Amino acid sequence: MISGFTIVRNAVTLDYPIVPAIRSILELCDEVVVNVGQSDDDTRDVVAGLGDRRVRIIDSVWDFSHGSGALAHETNRAMAACRGAWGVYIQADEVLHEMGAAALREKIREWDREARVEGLLVEYHHFYGDFDTLATDRHWYRREVRVVRLGREIRSYQDAQGFRVGPEERRVRARATGAPMFHYGWARPSQSMRQKFVASQEVFPERVDQLEAHAELEALYWTPLLRRFTGSHPRAAEAWIAARRAAAGGPAVGPRRLKVAHLRLYLSDWFERLTGARPFEYRNYVEV
Repeated sequence: MISGFTIVRNAVTLDYPIVPAIRSILELCDEVVVNVGQSDDDTRDVVAGLGDRRVRIIDSVWDFSHGSGALAHETNRAMAACRGAWGVYIQADEVLHEMGAAALREKIREWDREARVEGLLVEYHHFYGDFDTLATDRHWYRREVRVVRLGREIRSYQDAQGFRVGPEERRVRARATGAPMFHYGWARPSQSMRQKFVASQEVFPERVDQLEAHAELEALYWTPLLRRFTGSHPRAAEAWIAARRAAAGGPAVGPRRLKVAHLRLYLSDWFERLTGARPFEYRNYVEV
């Protein structure tokens, strides 16, 4: 049995693609556990409206007194409710491509008996400002663990970007799958992005000044190494994307402003394109 799990709160207000996210992993999951935090909008009704018996909702109240650690705590709550041997994790602003669903299903079957394989990696496409632009500099993670073996000591870590193992927080022993994951967190309409920056101040109190500055902008800051996306978006996200394309207003990204500090990003990118390696890359996993 393969379980899926995710957490979500205020998805309508913040315009998260939670329905496409859940649908994208239903392609390979026998159940999907959704931890729905108490919201100020109709998030719970939206999730329940999927009308799929495989979707199980956990109602909860999230405690942000410890900041972003609440995200890992709530992710672990969803994980603990899963009944499968493997768990597929997806965040509320991510959508798994159907090719990725097929690849993960195949790799779970292939490596199920290899006990040392604790997790599977997906390959990220981070969209920035719109649905045709990718953010590719080293600040954006290339891969992350999105499938884990359940019933072990694997737990969500820090702000729930990845996982660690046991009390010593060992990195997950994982394997690459080539499965494409689409991250739309920075591609939503400008008003939704401003609301995100305001809401994030509760989750990341250490970054309040930065988030307040972002919330006042009409467009996202320009960032180096933005590249054109020419592939296909996940089928599960097509309608969601089309609606936002139709409602798009002015420029989503501000004017280009090069800084001396950007030089190291270009140098790192040059080295990565030459060798395939990203020096000093942050990872929650060890490839086996």
